[in-house]
Formats: sequence, structure tokens, C-alpha cells
Amino acid sequence: MTNAVKTPLEMFYHWERTTPDKVFLRQPSKGVWTEQSWFEVGQKMRRLAGFIAGLELPPRSRIAIWSGNSDDWFIVDLAIMLSGHISVPLFGGQEAKSARYILEHTGCRLIFLGGFDRADQADAAIPEGITRVAMSGCTVNCQITLSTAIELSEPVAASPLPDSEDVFTIIYTSGSTGLPKGVMHSFGTAGRVVPKMIAYMGQIEGAARFMSYLPLAHIVERVLIELTSLYVNGTVSFSEGLASFGDELRSVQPTMFFSVPRLWGKFKEAVQAKIAPATPAHLNDAQKMAMRHRLGLAAATFIATGSAPCPKDVHQWFLDLGVALRDGYGATENFIDATVWNRDGQPVPGCVGTPMGDTAVRISDDGEVLLRCDGLMTGYYRDPEKTAEVMGDGWYRTGDSGRLDADGNLWLGGRIGDVFKTTKGKFVDPNTLESLWSGHPAFAQFCVFGQGLEQPVLVATLSELGRTQARTELARWLNESLAALNEDLSPHCVIKLILVAAEDWTAGNGLLTPTLKIRRKAVEARYREQVANRTGEERVVFE
Repeated sequence: MTNAVKTPLEMFYHWERTTPDKVFLRQPSKGVWTEQSWFEVGQKMRRLAGFIAGLELPPRSRIAIWSGNSDDWFIVDLAIMLSGHISVPLFGGQEAKSARYILEHTGCRLIFLGGFDRADQADAAIPEGITRVAMSGCTVNCQITLSTAIELSEPVAASPLPDSEDVFTIIYTSGSTGLPKGVMHSFGTAGRVVPKMIAYMGQIEGAARFMSYLPLAHIVERVLIELTSLYVNGTVSFSEGLASFGDELRSVQPTMFFSVPRLWGKFKEAVQAKIAPATPAHLNDAQKMAMRHRLGLAAATFIATGSAPCPKDVHQWFLDLGVALRDGYGATENFIDATVWNRDGQPVPGCVGTPMGDTAVRISDDGEVLLRCDGLMTGYYRDPEKTAEVMGDGWYRTGDSGRLDADGNLWLGGRIGDVFKTTKGKFVDPNTLESLWSGHPAFAQFCVFGQGLEQPVLVATLSELGRTQARTELARWLNESLAALNEDLSPHCVIKLILVAAEDWTAGNGLLTPTLKIRRKAVEARYREQVANRTGEERVVFE
């Protein structure tokens, strides 16, 4: 047995023993918070582990969690660890096809079900023979509820130490380019990486408060919220839903906060909808603090963005407000153990910072970002060929393009596989063209494509501001913007057409992944015919 590092389970034992009465989890219901201490969570975890043991599953069985975020999610995950099995989290918005693939691929024998977006597809997604346990919010037929399983089971009294090299979770990628891949991570990965991140972030220990609202099936939420809370004795609050999230966030005032670019843009729009859209740089310190308090970020000492590029205008807006959005970079495959902006002074929009600790970054001859770090996965589950494609000589091939500047900062390009060729035989990087539109106030989402077309085209959805414009005025505005941006582009990169989409892109309509990344191929498939058949002179058209 190898135990050179403290595993997440050992950290739970420590706080269960030394701070049993301290609040660990907070769950709201109709505006009222229910709090559970480390001891109370431990009792439920131990009884649930007793229930799992009674099922007599084979050692190292894969156990799925398909639920939105809740205190139950943490309890179930910890019980799976304690019982010696492997957790397989599913996204709340996971499509039935990919959910079924994951459950069959891992051979899951047990699944915990809570409240989630695709509950109506659960019966089609879950293979026969899998035992179902209902967590809070579950609307799916199950054999037993979580509360009953806990109530009727004897607690596991022992506190076994897991081998640090044992796999404790298989996290499936969001599947933006095909079937999801199961990334295996060991207890030791968490033990090596999470303490390093905490030291790098600084000032989050002690009375650390976290808000868990992004999918726990995603590596970032799992690491930065669940696992970090286990290492710093933190208190985690959950959200009852979108309608109450703003009030909950203001109530919690987390000391560390992470969000994705899509939501940072929504936060900005929400503030501007309630006050005049003045530039925060023009406000005084007291006004900025009041606005930060309204956002729920007045106490946060480390605020991060990631998962996708943050539009520079959104990034700068928050910087002017005194909210230092620190852009970070990582992947499921390396336990997000890569880079983050942590220098003194203001972060620079567009830069994802320097490597954390002993993480190494280099750029290959063809411009690909390569990583060597403590967080590298054990491999893809049951897929040695794909594992070999991305791992070699201790380096992980990310598939992202990028460059390192003279100060060692990493600047990302796009996905290397996103580059396409027009009928003129010229290669175009859509990410470069999309970055030019990232600050346009009329757009919320946008995607450039053009494989096999004469020129690239841009498809976009409208922001709240864009929706307030009359169509003729909006068309005039976008025509002017298109002409201005095209003027500085090489001829083969000139965007021929803007198509304004009729509806937002979501995970529900298949145009975003569960982690809110654009499914580029799906967007192109949906709109290609509409743009390919355009023969008129119009440069801005509406779906």
C-alpha cells in the first residue's frame, strides 16, 4: 500500500474527529437553510457505506451519481470512497444516449439519482439490472430512497486508509467531439494536487466558504469545491435553483468563487439591467464595494474563471469593478493541474497565467500545449489506444494551441482540430476570428465555420441588449461591425455572412456540452444549409 499523501477520505476523517460540530454542508429549501456538521455528515456517510456493503458488489465496482448539486451528492460520493468502490458522476443535462453509454461502458451495478434536467429520459438511459437509489429531488422510480437506506443500515465504524494509487473516480469528458471518454484519477492525484492548489491560491483556509452550483460531474467543481473543502475544513452551501441563486450567493458571500465565462457575462448583464450601464471604472470605491456585495463577491479573496475563453470586455468590466478574475487552464485529464493567473497586480484578459508549482508547460513544434504535472490521469477507462494518443514520455497532449511569452505566461489559441479549409484551399482558425467578436455587446454566443465554403461565416445568438434592438437597427449595427472587422483581415479570413440564430444554444437543444462549451460540429450541422444556400448580397440575415 502506498500512502505518501493525505487522501480526501483521510482529510474527512480528520475533520470528523477534530471539528465534529463545525458546519460542513448547507442545503436550502424555500429560503431556509438546513446545516449539517462534519459529525452528522460522517454518520450518514458511514451508514450509507454500510448499505452499499450489504449489496455485496464486487470489489472496486463502479457506482454512478446522476443528480444536480446537493448535500446528498457529497454524502454519496464520500460513502462510495469509504466502501472501496469507484464513483462515476453524470452531468444533470447528460443526453440519454451518452448516459447509457457511460453506464454500460463502466458496468455500473448501482446508481444514485437526484433531481436533474434529463430525469424524463432516465428510464431509457439506465440499463436493466442496475439498483436505483433516490436522493433528494428524485422523480425517477427507484427501489429505495437514500434516507431509508441510511436509516436502516448499520454504520461502518472503521476508517480504512485507501491506497493512494487506487482509482477513486472515473470522470467522463463532456463529449464535445464524440463519445465521452472516462478519465481515471487516483486518490493520490487528489492528495498531491489539491494541497498545491490551496497553497497557490492562498488565503482561503480557516473560515472558508464555498458555493456549489456548477455541475459536480465536471472536474473543476469537483476539485475546487468538493475536494478543496475537504482539505481546508470549509463550509459548502448549495443552491435551490436559478430563481434563488442571486439571493443565496449574497447570503453566503463565499471566500473563493469560480464561474465560467458564459455566467460571468450573465452576472454583468444582470447588474447592468438594474443600474445604468456605467463603466465600473468610473465608480468610487464605496460604490464598487456595494456592487461587489450585491454580486455576492465582497468577501472572496480568490475568484477564478475558466473552462473557455472569457470575453475581454467582460473580463475588463470585472477588473474595473475590483473583481480580479484569475483565468485558469487545465483539463479533466490532468485534474486541472496546469496554469492560473496568480501574479501581483491585475490579471491580464486573455492570459491564463503561469504553471502551478512544479507543473511544466511546453509548446510542441506544431504549436500544441503539452503538460507534465502531478495531476496526470491513470488513463482512459478501457481505452488504452486513446490513452496512448494523448500520453507519451510523461507529457499530456492537450489538443490546444498556445504560446508562452517571455515571462512564462501561457496564452491559448483554439483547438488544433478546429482549423478548417475553405474552397479556396486556405486554412482558417475559427477561434482567432471568434475572438474578434468576443466583446460585441449584441452577441451572447457565436461560432465561425466554413469547411468547404467559399468564405467563413459567423452564426450568433443575441445578448439581452441585442434583443432590445429593432431588427433594422440591429442589422445596420452588425453590418457596420462586420465591415470594420473584415477590413483588417486577410482576404481568405473575411467573414462573408452573419446569421442571427432564433434561439439560444443550450445543452438541452444539443448545441452546448453539459459544461456549456459550444458543440462546434452540431452548430455547423444545424445552420450550414441556411448559410450555404445564400446567394443574395445581404451580409446580415436572421434565422
